[in-house]
Amino acid sequence: MKRRTYIRTMLAGAVALAPAAETTGKPIQLHVDLTVDPAKEAEMLHNFHTVFKPAAGKQQGYIDVQMLKLRSTLNGQAPAGANYRFVLTFQSEELRQAWVASATHKKVWPTIEGTLANKNYNVLLFDQA
Repeated sequence: MKRRTYIRTMLAGAVALAPAAETTGKPIQLHVDLTVDPAKEAEMLHNFHTVFKPAAGKQQGYIDVQMLKLRSTLNGQAPAGANYRFVLTFQSEELRQAWVASATHKKVWPTIEGTLANKNYNVLLFDQA
């Protein structure tokens, strides 16, 4: 009897999750080219690792977030003035938008944005192919 109850519970849980899986599709990546003020670089990195990343990691649909520092341009041109690239990966654009609209995001993103020398940054949205 207990095994049947257990199996029914497992199946019910799988059915409940199925609609969410159908709507998410393939993951998305948001790439943001940032011009971090050199005098605030340590502050930005501290805020990214101790404030932003832990908060983002608790959000539904979160997969990963990275802060990349530009080392050199090997071919073509780097975005003007950009010295960092912020890369955020979510299960779907809808879930990322829900995160952006949250009170938590409104609290933690300014800890990064406040360290920028220029707030006119490039924002690129990619679908995983």
